[in-house]
Amino acid sequence: MNNLKYLVLLACLLALPCFAAKEVDVNYLDLAALMLRDGNLDRAVIALDQVPLDDEDIDLKRYYTLRGMTHLRRNEPELAVDALEKAVATGTAESVVYVYLAQVYFQLERYRDVLTTLDQAGPELEKIASVYHMRAQCYWLLQEPASALATLEMASLMFPGESAFLRRKVFFLIELGLYREASELGRIYLQQSEGKRADYVALGNALRAGGELNEAILLLEQARLMYPGDVDVNKVLARAYLDQGKINTAAALIYEASLLEPSLTSEASELYRRAGRPHRALMLNGQISDQQVKFRQRLALLLELQRYEQAAAMEKDLRRTGLLDDEDILYALAYADFKTGDFDTAELHLQKLTRSDLFRKAAELRRAIQDCSEDSWQCL
Repeated sequence: MNNLKYLVLLACLLALPCFAAKEVDVNYLDLAALMLRDGNLDRAVIALDQVPLDDEDIDLKRYYTLRGMTHLRRNEPELAVDALEKAVATGTAESVVYVYLAQVYFQLERYRDVLTTLDQAGPELEKIASVYHMRAQCYWLLQEPASALATLEMASLMFPGESAFLRRKVFFLIELGLYREASELGRIYLQQSEGKRADYVALGNALRAGGELNEAILLLEQARLMYPGDVDVNKVLARAYLDQGKINTAAALIYEASLLEPSLTSEASELYRRAGRPHRALMLNGQISDQQVKFRQRLALLLELQRYEQAAAMEKDLRRTGLLDDEDILYALAYADFKTGDFDTAELHLQKLTRSDLFRKAAELRRAIQDCSEDSWQCL
């Protein structure tokens, strides 16, 4: 029967020009509600446009509520606000209408209006956890951190099973620079939330960014035991060790992560180079798939290892991959040619340099070439 009613109403809506109003008695509010429920938003608007607002029997609260919800779902916040404000102005709107209006205000970044609207909604909202999240976030965005933290504290007491309030509080504390308090509360949160990997990573990364390296490493090492081989845990933990100057440890972690995420191989190779292990770096360099990254890094490694003949022999590969358009690469290749005694080729590369910051280096290298040409024994 309901389906039959829906089909009749739909047929009436689509055939509006063909019927006189006195011949068809259509409840456009019911029709709009059906359209909204089924996701036919454009047709819901058409139905609402047919509602005779000058009819004293029209339920204006329902009309403006339906129009507001339709515009909200059509991502038309300004129109939604106008309709929902009129629904509230009727004085008989349910609490849920205030929540919808608050959501649109939040979307429009009218955070003070969000708080005022929620205050007007009545005591029914005290039982809705998401409302406290909205309140806390509004206070935070209004730069009222004390009120934001107080809201979360109250919410934690009212909803002891909702660990999300504790999580939000932890990150608010981190943003306030209260890292010690955040660390302590974060551990409590991780225990309550059964230690989700993403939370360990987020909290560890936030502590690292805040300079609390020891706390971050302690937390992330615990996560590494719980989630061995996890790429994200390894990457954030490596950054923390790198910030402490422990480059070799960071390199080992990134290498482990690169086994699952090959794009990290070049970073692992570079870290081993920085850690004073160029042979290990060169071995990893051979596994890099990106040819430009691979050859750029290999040239630097060969120069560091003083393998000048091998470095000079890379010219063909460097040219093929377009790297000789990079003047830093061009100078490095000229230096390798100089060290192998191929002064003419070195000069050809130096002549192509145009950057002012490389002129000084080129002049010094030319002087060295001149000295070697005059007294070759000095360059042995």
